[in-house]
Amino acid sequence: MIRNPFGQFRDECNKVLSSSLSFTFPHIHLDAPALEVPPNLSFGDLASSIGFELAKPTKLTPREAASRLVDEAKIESSTFLKHITIGGAGYINFHADKTKLTTITLENTEKLDSLYGIIPTDQPIRVIVEHTSVNPGGPIHVGSGRNSIIGDSLARILKARGHEVSRHFYVDDVGRQIAVMSYGYKQLNRPTPTGKPDHWIGLVYADTSSILETKKLRNEIQKLESEDTDKTELDNIRERLEDWESAATDLKTRNPELYQVLLESIENDIEPEERIAEIMRKYEANDAETRELVRSVVDLCLEGFRETYDQLSIQWDSWDWESDLVWNKMVSDAVDRLRKTKHSTFSKGALALNVDQAAQDLDLKNLFGVVKGHEIPNMILIRSDGTTLYTTRDIAYTLWKFEHADKIINVIGSEQALSQLQLKIAVSLLMNPENVKNLIHYSYEIVDLTGYKMSRRRGRYITLDEVLSEAINRAHDEVEKRSPHLSTEKKTEIARIVGIGAVKYSLISVVPQKKVTFTWDRVLNFEVNSAPFIQYAHARACSILEKAEKTDIKPDYSQLKNPIEWQIILKVSRFPTVFINATKNLSPVLISEYANELASKFNSFYASIPVLKADTNNVIDARLMLVNGVRITLRNALMLLGIEAPKTM
Repeated sequence: MIRNPFGQFRDECNKVLSSSLSFTFPHIHLDAPALEVPPNLSFGDLASSIGFELAKPTKLTPREAASRLVDEAKIESSTFLKHITIGGAGYINFHADKTKLTTITLENTEKLDSLYGIIPTDQPIRVIVEHTSVNPGGPIHVGSGRNSIIGDSLARILKARGHEVSRHFYVDDVGRQIAVMSYGYKQLNRPTPTGKPDHWIGLVYADTSSILETKKLRNEIQKLESEDTDKTELDNIRERLEDWESAATDLKTRNPELYQVLLESIENDIEPEERIAEIMRKYEANDAETRELVRSVVDLCLEGFRETYDQLSIQWDSWDWESDLVWNKMVSDAVDRLRKTKHSTFSKGALALNVDQAAQDLDLKNLFGVVKGHEIPNMILIRSDGTTLYTTRDIAYTLWKFEHADKIINVIGSEQALSQLQLKIAVSLLMNPENVKNLIHYSYEIVDLTGYKMSRRRGRYITLDEVLSEAINRAHDEVEKRSPHLSTEKKTEIARIVGIGAVKYSLISVVPQKKVTFTWDRVLNFEVNSAPFIQYAHARACSILEKAEKTDIKPDYSQLKNPIEWQIILKVSRFPTVFINATKNLSPVLISEYANELASKFNSFYASIPVLKADTNNVIDARLMLVNGVRITLRNALMLLGIEAPKTM
C-alpha cells in the first residue's frame, strides 16, 4: 500500500531529474533545487528551476539546459510520473498520471481511514512536551489558552508520527505569588470555595494583592510627603496608587463580603509582608504546616484547571511540582555544581552566574543562535535571603527531564526568551552542550484582546472559561439558524463541538511568532479560515455520503476531468507530506492552513459539481470516493489539532 502517494510522485521526479543530471552533465556537481508546486496546474504538478542553475556552468540558456535534461530523462519505471515538459524560460514541469494518482489516493484513503496521512517515523525518540504550566493563582485566561492549545497539538502530531511523547505540566508552586495567595486564604480561615475553585482562588489572590499594594503605596506617599522628595517620583507613585484603587473598586463589586473580610484582616496585621516572606521561606524548607497550607490552595486551583481542560480534551501525563525539586535537593545539587564552576560569582550577597562569559568559554552563542556581539546578562541563582528563583529551579527540572527524554519542547511565551537562553547556557555547564540543543524554547506571542490589558494581580483578565462559554452560545445561535430541524440535544452537542473548535483553531492557526487578534467575527466565521468553516465542509461531505445509495459499480476515475476535481485529488494526496513537514518543523499551523485550503476547494466543488445527480453511475461513484477522501482527510487534519469533526451542522 502506498501511504504517501504525492510523496512517491515527488520522489520519482527527483530520481529522474538527478539521474538525467548526472548523465547529461557528469562534470557538474549541483544540488538540484527543491521541486515546487507550480502556480498554475496547466504548468504541471511539480516544477524545477534547475535550468537556471545550470545556465552559468554550462554556458547554455536556461531553456537549452532544461531541454537537454528532459531529452535524457527516463520515466519508464515510474508509477505516477507520466511525462515531462519545458515551460517558460527554462522550467522543467512534471505531470502526474492523473488516473493512477487518483485511484491510489482515493482507494488508500478509504482503506487507511483514520490512519490516512499519518506516516510513522522509522526513528522514534522520547519527547517531553511541557506546556501551559501557568501559576496556579487564578483561572486560566485566554492568553494562556494559546499555550495549552499549541502544546496539545504539538504532542498530538509528534505522537501520531510514532514518537514516545509525554505531556508535562510544571506546577509553579514556589515563589511570592503563591505565598500571597496562601496568605490571603489563611487570613480568610481557609473556607470552602464558592463556585469554580480556580476562579474563587483567583479573586482571593487579586483582592489580597490589591489590598497589600494599596496599603504599601499609601505608606510610601505618606513618608515621601513628609520629606523633601522629587515631585516626579511622588506623582509616579500616586499614579500607581490610582491604578490599584481602580482595580480595588472593581474587585469589591465582584464579592463585597470577601473583599471586606480580607481588608479588615490584612489591616489588622502589622507585618503582612513578613508573613508572606515567612511562607516563602518555610515552604522552600518543607515546613509541614506551611506545606499543607500551600498545597491545599494550589490543589484547589488545579482542580479548576482540570475542569476547564477536560472540556477542551487536553490532558497531561505528568504534573511536576516545582517544590518537589527543592525538597529532594535537586535544586541545591544543581546550584552546588554551578557554584563550583569559574562562572559563579557573588553580587550584593546573592549568588549569580556569569552567563555571557560561560557562553563565550564554551562557544555557545553560535550553538544557540545568539547574535554576534550580544551580551547576555548575569542570572541570579540564589537571592541574598537564601531563596531560589524560577530559572534556578528550572535548571534542576531540565536536568531531570533530560534523564527521561531525548528532546524537550518548552512551550513558553516569547517574553521568556532571555530566561530560556540563560537556562540553556546554565544547563550546558552541567551536561554536553550538543545535547542541550535538543532543549527547544517553542516561543509564541500573546493574544491581543483589543482595548483590554490583562493583569492577574489586579484581577483583570478574560478567563478561558468565559471565552469557551461565549463561543458555545454564539455557535448555538448559528446552528439554530442553519439547522432548526435538529433536536435540542443535537443542537447543544454541535454547538459545543463548533464553539470549542472555533476557539482552538483561532489560537493555533496563526504562526506562533505573530500575535493573535481575538475577535468573534473571525473566530466564528462560517465562510472562511475558521474551524466552523472546515467543520462545515466536513459535515457537507458526510451529508452527501449519507444520502448516497450503496452500489457495486466500479468508480471510473478517468471521468474526473473538471479542474477543481483534480485540484482536490492533488490536495488530498499531499496530506501525508504536509503531516511529515508539520512534525519535522514543529508547526501545527501547516495542518490548519492545509485543512482550510482543502475545505475551500471542496466548497467550490460542492457549489458547482453534481455528485448524486451526475450523468452516470460510474461518475457518481468516482465523485463519492472523492467526497469520502475529503471527509477522511479533513477529519484527520482536525484530529491532529485536537478539534472534533461533526457529521451534522
